[in-house]
Amino acid sequence: MDKRFTDIITLIKVSRNHAVKAVNTELISLYWKIGSHISLKVAQSEWGKSVVSELASYIQQKEPHIRGFSDKNLWRMKQFYETYQDFPKLSTLSREISWSHNLAIFSRCKTNEERAFYLKLSKQENYSYRELDRQISSSLFERTMIGNSKLSTPLRAIKESISNTFRDSYVFDFLNLHESHNESDLQKGLIKQMKNFILELGKDFIFIGEEYKVQVGNNDFFIDLLFYHRALQCLAVFELKSDKFKPQHLGQLNFYLEVLDRDVKRANENPSIGILLCKDKDSEVVEYAMSRSLSPTMVSEYKTKLPDKKILQQKFHELFEGKIE
Repeated sequence: MDKRFTDIITLIKVSRNHAVKAVNTELISLYWKIGSHISLKVAQSEWGKSVVSELASYIQQKEPHIRGFSDKNLWRMKQFYETYQDFPKLSTLSREISWSHNLAIFSRCKTNEERAFYLKLSKQENYSYRELDRQISSSLFERTMIGNSKLSTPLRAIKESISNTFRDSYVFDFLNLHESHNESDLQKGLIKQMKNFILELGKDFIFIGEEYKVQVGNNDFFIDLLFYHRALQCLAVFELKSDKFKPQHLGQLNFYLEVLDRDVKRANENPSIGILLCKDKDSEVVEYAMSRSLSPTMVSEYKTKLPDKKILQQKFHELFEGKIE
């Protein structure tokens, strides 16, 4: 590429992106206004299904080149308006993502808290529709909220924005692992499927290396997976265990964090964070094991299949209603 013209190309790309965003904002605003109009007419008993069907046919007749105004989609616009009409902050957020993303969120999410979570995350992570659909199906909201409630005190102290960064459980359905897999199988699978792994973790995680070598004295040690988190500005260790959590696992993880903070971490970075990924865990054992830990660590489960959303939602509601610790 001719370096003389790169600035112009950059200006074109930036302007094009702004134009796409402006068009999307205007389109969502149009759907909002149409939804508001239909909602008012239905509430006043002036319109019913037949009238909306007539409207769809009329639009098709008058503007045959315009798509997206079927009777089904018009009813969705009404639902869209009625979902957010009393929540201006959410309606503002909805204009920053596409209509297909909005459809997935307001039609599948049950509460405004859950809708707000996916609206913000879709914009922040720049999810494709497929990625958003997968995150909703994997109950990302419930898993993240449960994870927030179980952050250790040192982990909370690093930075307030750590909320929504770590989860109580991770879903690796994309690995297609055999039930009797070992840690090596898990590690190789995650490396091979790094794009999907990063999607599950969050796009602020930057992969540094596998079997990351650190040296203490005359001994070499190897960290399973090492990442850097851009927003938190710290190293993040993922240690993999293909069996049930054992208290002694934390000793190894804490050792790695100490080595990284002494020998690898830069002066401007925050203390390193450790996440122990286990196939299974007993929450009470984890609580006892971590009660005196001074390291910013978290013990999370990983699942190889999408979780049962109803069971996870029940666990979420019990947790935040104070029924379980």
